[in-house]
Amino acid sequence: MVPLLLVLLLALLLFGAGFAVKILWWVAVIVLVVWLVGFLARGTNATGGRGRWYRW
Repeated sequence: MVPLLLVLLLALLLFGAGFAVKILWWVAVIVLVVWLVGFLARGTNATGGRGRWYRW
């Protein structure tokens, strides 16, 4: 009975990790798209150069 429970627990952990990794990939893609849009859409400053689009 204990080995069966361990196998089920391992399967549940691996399924959960796979789901979390898939969600993290989607979050990474969304952040990359937002960063690229911000990078390409940034305006120019008074001297004609491109300024930073972020405020760190």
